[in-house]
Amino acid sequence: MKVRVAGMEFEIEAPSDKVQEAVDQVLSVVLKHGASLGPGVAEPTPSPTGPTTCKGLIKALWQEGWFRTPRGLGEVHEEMARRGWHYDRTAVAHALLDLVREGVLTRQGRPRRYRYVQKRPPS
Repeated sequence: MKVRVAGMEFEIEAPSDKVQEAVDQVLSVVLKHGASLGPGVAEPTPSPTGPTTCKGLIKALWQEGWFRTPRGLGEVHEEMARRGWHYDRTAVAHALLDLVREGVLTRQGRPRRYRYVQKRPPS
């Protein structure tokens, strides 16, 4: 499906039951970057400012309790992308390592197969 919003065109591929979710994600990214949807289109109310760095976003996932179960690098990267946060996989890996060093997360397994899990629950 092709969608034209604020002078930009997006091509969206999604299963039929996920089309609305995909369109909503595209619109949220467009609005987040300050584009206007045009006359007659109501814009959603802006959300409070949240974390903006890769590390901050992963820490937000930890605060939600998302790391209660062990997660691989690929899972973390996919979850961030699903939420509209598109970071390079190596940036995600470095941010995870920083959080391990800070004692927020711990990792289990062998190199290249690490699984990240919360070391302590969020306060």
